[in-house]
Amino acid sequence: MCRILCVRSDEPFDMELHLAAFAQLARESPEYQGDGWGCAWIDADGWRVYRNISPVWEDTAALAGRTTLLLAHARSAYRGEGIRVENNMPFFDGERAFIFNGELHGVRIKERGRIGAEKVFNFVKRFDDGDMGRALERGLDAIEKRTRYVRAMNLIVADASRRVHFATRFNEDPDYFRMHAAQRDGVRILCSAPYPASDGRGAWTPVANGAIGTF
Repeated sequence: MCRILCVRSDEPFDMELHLAAFAQLARESPEYQGDGWGCAWIDADGWRVYRNISPVWEDTAALAGRTTLLLAHARSAYRGEGIRVENNMPFFDGERAFIFNGELHGVRIKERGRIGAEKVFNFVKRFDDGDMGRALERGLDAIEKRTRYVRAMNLIVADASRRVHFATRFNEDPDYFRMHAAQRDGVRILCSAPYPASDGRGAWTPVANGAIGTF
């Protein structure tokens, strides 16, 4: 089970503070989240994507700079399989960035992808007729009907116009799988676990199980 983060603002914000807090979350997690990590952000030239096979808390790249949209993912590979940098999220199709946290058992869908999360991303896009929110509703319902058991299925997808959609579903362990949202000085944060602000401000609000929405 992974960790996911999205930070969005109309005005540029510093990435480094959020990535440092995210790294600490992953390092202190009761579930091991050191099977690589990645992030995607938008700058003046469009999307930038970074991935590393090292645990996020050991990566010395020290990504810094300012952006208006950041997605980050710390990986916990299922059964320790497929630990390669190309399997790290965010997945990027040239237009959208995608991150996933969850665990599905007995999935019966035919879709291209190296790992299950990439198959979920590609499957959901089949339903996209210009409304990604509706695509998530239809696509995730179809996946759930074709899956023996959904332990959890949390995801965030964003495009270059800074439209961000999310979905969260879980059937156990709400302390781990429940998403949380916060807003601080115009910066909106959506994360799979709350983390403290450097100034101590900004309360977190739990996201309802089963929610699909924009962020």
